[in-house]
Amino acid sequence: MTRLAIRGGTVVAESGALRADLIIEDGLIEAIVEPGDGSVDEEIDSTGLLVLPGGVDVHTHMDSPSGKGHTTDTHLTGTRAAAAGGTTTVVDFAPQSAGETLPALAERWSEKMAGECAIDYSFHATVSSWYDGITDDMGRLVDAGISSFKVYMAYKGAVMIDDGQLFQVLSASAEFGSRVCIHAENGDVIDVIADRLVSEGKVAPRYHLPARPGLTEAEAVHRALVIAELTGGYPYLVHMSAAESLDHIRRAKERGVPVVAETCTHYLTLDQSVYDSDDFDVARYVLTPPIKSQRDRDCLWGGIADGTLSIVSSDHCPLCLVGQKDLGKGDFRDIPNGGPGVENRVLVLFSEGVAQNRITLERFVEIVSTEPARAFGLYPKKGVIAQGSDADLLILDPNGMTDISASAQYQNVDYNLWEGWELKGKINKVLSRGVVVASDGEYVGPAGHGEFIPRKAVAR
Repeated sequence: MTRLAIRGGTVVAESGALRADLIIEDGLIEAIVEPGDGSVDEEIDSTGLLVLPGGVDVHTHMDSPSGKGHTTDTHLTGTRAAAAGGTTTVVDFAPQSAGETLPALAERWSEKMAGECAIDYSFHATVSSWYDGITDDMGRLVDAGISSFKVYMAYKGAVMIDDGQLFQVLSASAEFGSRVCIHAENGDVIDVIADRLVSEGKVAPRYHLPARPGLTEAEAVHRALVIAELTGGYPYLVHMSAAESLDHIRRAKERGVPVVAETCTHYLTLDQSVYDSDDFDVARYVLTPPIKSQRDRDCLWGGIADGTLSIVSSDHCPLCLVGQKDLGKGDFRDIPNGGPGVENRVLVLFSEGVAQNRITLERFVEIVSTEPARAFGLYPKKGVIAQGSDADLLILDPNGMTDISASAQYQNVDYNLWEGWELKGKINKVLSRGVVVASDGEYVGPAGHGEFIPRKAVAR
């Protein structure tokens, strides 16, 4: 295989940023060397550019049911969008069908993703259809390299599990060393609030926000963390959006609960003013939890700075405004929840985080690459520039500019949450296992390049 060097850039490794070259062979980082060192067959000039680990997005919903809709990105289109946007590994959510066992789910989702993905991949198994022996099957999946699961504390009658079942899942997590991704919202309370709003004639998309107050998230976070503490399990709190939730996470960490928490790009960069209209276009922001206030947004950035939040994911759940979200024109409860973001996560966070001096370049790398890989058993194969790691790289021009438009995106959806934004930073090249899969924002990789990555348990 061709021996390749990335020359002249600023490499961000775990030790920090340094002027260095990378030598790549057989899809791996062979060495980090002094500029100009090493004999190679080909070179990529990255003078004046940043050389970063490829992004790791551990929260996507591709080709998946979502309420009354179905997400519009296949694993082919969604992972191409990810690659074009600087992400080189995704961990997708595999939804459990009614009556389906976890081994059957794993087989079905493995077959669905195989040969389709443009970048390397894995998936979390959702636990939503309970059966005797389901926790034993969790152990079987962990043995097969699927070491994380997803549960919902909302969406009653669809995917929500009760507290007793959550206790059992987290108990199995403690036994098998698996990570449990928890959608933490009080579904019972939300349903009552939403029904009251509709009974008052408040049916427009804007009422999605008051139907799901931040305290319904914070209460569920507290409850989930208490159950995790009782069991010794490994909770992962997805899409944190409310300032009050962070207080519960901090206190749980102080008590020794091994919680890891994420937020998402949209919660860090948008605010509740997106709902300030009776126009149905507001439905593009009907995602769950809803986008909160500027105060919440500022607290989330604070949580990233102090380590309360370790990861920023996309929660990529693309649903078209026309033909899907418009199913809820007469009742916001019928709008399929979700929005796109896998293509924009890396650059939006660089522009709003690093370029705005909210976080350092090193912290940026941690939240988009290293910590996601570490939390889900991919590290050090993924998420880091180190000898022996996969040569998954993002070469980024920190001084370039990128315009965001749905008309120019790979995401298979008819809008973009950041439409019209001009971002600081421009993607030069993206490499997956040493192969250039994106150049200047265009996907150029070979079909079916992505491979399934078995993942280690958190602890065993």
